[in-house]
Amino acid sequence: SPNIYRGGVVHSILVWLGFAEPKADVHGHGSGHGHTHGVVDSTLATTTQGIWAIKWSFIILGITSVLQLAVVYASKSVALFADAIHNVGDAGTAIPLWIAFMLARRKASERFSYGYGRAEDLAGIAIVLIILFSALVAAYQAIDRLINPQAITLLGWVAAAGLIGFIGNESVAVFRLRIGRKINSAALIADGYHARTDGLTSLAVVLGALGVWLGYPLADPIVGLLITIAIFGIVWQSAKAVLTRALDGVDIEIPQEIRHVAEHVQGVLSVVAVRARWLGHRLTADVDVALDGKTTIQEADTIRTAIRDDLLAQVPALATVRVLVMRLGAHIEPAIAAHRSGSHRHAPAPFIVRSKLADGILEIVETPAGERLQLQTSRFTPGLVAEVLISRDSQRTERLVLAPQYDDPTLFVSSRAPEEPHELDGKLRLYNDTSEAILAFHMAEPEGHH
Repeated sequence: SPNIYRGGVVHSILVWLGFAEPKADVHGHGSGHGHTHGVVDSTLATTTQGIWAIKWSFIILGITSVLQLAVVYASKSVALFADAIHNVGDAGTAIPLWIAFMLARRKASERFSYGYGRAEDLAGIAIVLIILFSALVAAYQAIDRLINPQAITLLGWVAAAGLIGFIGNESVAVFRLRIGRKINSAALIADGYHARTDGLTSLAVVLGALGVWLGYPLADPIVGLLITIAIFGIVWQSAKAVLTRALDGVDIEIPQEIRHVAEHVQGVLSVVAVRARWLGHRLTADVDVALDGKTTIQEADTIRTAIRDDLLAQVPALATVRVLVMRLGAHIEPAIAAHRSGSHRHAPAPFIVRSKLADGILEIVETPAGERLQLQTSRFTPGLVAEVLISRDSQRTERLVLAPQYDDPTLFVSSRAPEEPHELDGKLRLYNDTSEAILAFHMAEPEGHH
């Protein structure tokens, strides 16, 4: 039926060419890909598979290149010589990947506290550049052949060598893509498509030889030009995948699935934020969840552990996850009392914030970087933006943006200190995509402090 071709044959062809993704269970339910904790180092396991794929790819392409060069020596075919050199270059892409996978096996250090997974992204960029160079070379050769046709001798041998090149490259492509998808390596997947483009180039040699044999001398450059267009398409797809990861981008289904799993853990009121990124072929995530203000520390720790275990079990690609819990609706008066009895008695008394967008305390605090305006929230709406506007005189308003802190999203802190004096009249502006609240406040210096 037409549906079979739209969802089956056509999709398979698009997947083979790199213009579509294989059908997979995004949510990972029932996939059978579990996590073994404390037994096998997943980084070591995946990089070992990657190095194994690279090793055999190099061997297969090396044999392919040698056979093609032998035919080049006998036939003096310029087209086949270019294809053979192209395959030698394809084998050479194994070098940056091998370096990347070897670096990924190294333990994290104080300087590289997240490990060396980013080396794989750099290798992927190098591979994309090699594919682009291959496309440019193929385009140049095809256009040159259209302008300056050249006779091809020993057509049978040339066609056979082209088939050898196609079979060798396609074998390597299948090998790299299968392992790359298994270990979630964008660089290895890009290299697999690179091998596939070289296989198509080799096949173009065969089709061109067939066209010449049938009496159409321009068949060789025309087919080469069509293959070049396909190569540029694969360059675009591979570059998009590799650069997205290099810029900490992920498929939108990943944070959606993480949020879905975390929301179904008992005790979670809401998932405040989800951040995920790839470090090479290892997916890491940070999840901020809101709990009831009456939740005890022990209960919060139990919920945190449950979220982590469920995520690692139900999101197969996830290697590490960090869960931050915050208790909403907790009373803020004890915090005010602690502030008044603390070591910063010279600061103005805090301002109690109560609005539809957030509840909390606005105060001037002492940080390692100096005095800062800080909004400590006990409740806030998603996407909250906070800023303070201080009237200094009739001509000037001091504006301080309070940015959420990465390690504690309940804290909103200014990047610089408020100007002196600290006895001031100001407005706290809170807003998100749908609403806004402006709260006027007054801060006075403590008695005896000027």
